[in-house]
Amino acid sequence: MKVKNVLSAAVICAASVLAISSCSKEKEANAVAPATVKQDAMAQIKALGFSTQGVRAVDGGYVVEGDMLLTPELLASAPGYSTLRVGQDEQYRTTNLVTGLPRVLTVSISSSFPAAYVTAIDEAIRRYNAAGLRLTFRRISTSGANLPVKYSSDLGPGVLGQSGGFPSGGNPAPGFTLVPNVINSTNVNYIATIMAHEMGHCIGMRHTDYFNRAYSCGGSASNEGASTVGAVLIPGTPSGADPNSWMLACIGNGVNRPFNSNDLTALNYIY
Repeated sequence: MKVKNVLSAAVICAASVLAISSCSKEKEANAVAPATVKQDAMAQIKALGFSTQGVRAVDGGYVVEGDMLLTPELLASAPGYSTLRVGQDEQYRTTNLVTGLPRVLTVSISSSFPAAYVTAIDEAIRRYNAAGLRLTFRRISTSGANLPVKYSSDLGPGVLGQSGGFPSGGNPAPGFTLVPNVINSTNVNYIATIMAHEMGHCIGMRHTDYFNRAYSCGGSASNEGASTVGAVLIPGTPSGADPNSWMLACIGNGVNRPFNSNDLTALNYIY
């Protein structure tokens, strides 16, 4: 939450009095130019419905839309992504979701993180578990967690964090990585918001404003890419803008975004 800029995991996206950051991302101007990425990979990324702007080649695959890792396996799978829409502000998911519900996913956190991050991951887990979903989370102190939270000192200029991708084979993406020296805060609710955002990617959520990331990031309109995906409107949700969703692409430094009513509607619709 993909800033010193996230939302997506950091100010990043735009010059703003709010010092807007990209959730775990990302100044796209600082990303590796798409031309450095193999053209066949770019074609696969586009075919899956993701933006080809600012794609970064990293160990393990390609980072798209600031904080989402697409592995070679995922690129080759052609899973056929679709969207889940909430009013005009839209909540989006991939067609690859966590299956075998009800299910408990385990979470671990690297001992390299400061104490505030341990408290924050417990808060992020609490937010999900309080939603009454068929998918719940439990922190463990041993290895082998479904969602390990990994420590990094650098993921690129302005990048707060990066998800491990999206669900595959009915399982969540393998956790996410955060960069404390870029997040530069001990505000537990802010860190928990970043963590909950990256957890959202791991279980299949895309950015709420993927259709126009300028909504939360500022700057000119930028669509992260929809390809030929469809959209499903969730009944009973408002048609107006939703400025507080936990899956918006960017977030102001120190901002807390617990799940709002639209977020809960989307999560409960899926899980």
